[in-house]
Amino acid sequence: MKKDVKSSIMHGAVLAAAAITLLALLFIIVYILIKGIPHLTPELFAWKYNSENVSLTPALINTLSMTALALLLAVPIGIFSAIYLAEYAKSGSKIVGLIRITAETLSGIPSIVYGLFGALFFVKYMGMGLSMISGALTLSIMILPTIMCSSEEALLAVPNSYREGSFGIGAGKLRTIFRIVLPSAVPGIIAGVILGIGRVVGESAALIFTAGTVAEVADSILDSSRTLSVHMYSISGEGLYIDQTYATAVVLLVVVMGINALSGFIARKLGGNKKDE
Repeated sequence: MKKDVKSSIMHGAVLAAAAITLLALLFIIVYILIKGIPHLTPELFAWKYNSENVSLTPALINTLSMTALALLLAVPIGIFSAIYLAEYAKSGSKIVGLIRITAETLSGIPSIVYGLFGALFFVKYMGMGLSMISGALTLSIMILPTIMCSSEEALLAVPNSYREGSFGIGAGKLRTIFRIVLPSAVPGIIAGVILGIGRVVGESAALIFTAGTVAEVADSILDSSRTLSVHMYSISGEGLYIDQTYATAVVLLVVVMGINALSGFIARKLGGNKKDE
């Protein structure tokens, strides 16, 4: 009887926590939409930014470019690192333990610290200046632990029977990893990439010190630029464009949801193709 009461209490607590989380998320989304949608004007999407239209188009293009560049740098390194940890490294190895502790530590470092590191190393020491490549390199370091840890967990979750079956028909270890294990782990890997995308798109503190705040479309990776989050920070700090800030937040929200939906679609397609095989 007491166990049933405790189970009911725990079940109710879990449901309450889930409901509170969902309500908080819905409140934020609805609040942003209500405050921002009325101010989505054509001038806000002009190609050139000026103090009259406060256009977000340059920042939107820079955001997509910065996200793609950061993922291009971080995803391969993160996945290959996860493959080493899950498939090649010896269980209980001190090196593996050190790598995991380092990754967990890096995940908890505030973004402003990454920004200061990027400003000192990439901007000053490497001579890249305030540029898109400096920002992308900094962001790639930020999201690398998330992608690596998520990918490792996804690889470890693949049943050993998959590997044994592949070895049984004569496939080598490398072929087994890339033809059997890795495709089976794609949904988990994509989940880690989505988390990384969320941090890249919404980051501002690190990019102010590394990419700059120039409100123009970057012509090359060596040009200074601003993303949507930095754009929001800049115009809200002036105190004159609060309505445009909410409108920009709506666009940023749509961009994040769109990228997440696209990533989920790709994961489902890849998972479906694997099942068909």
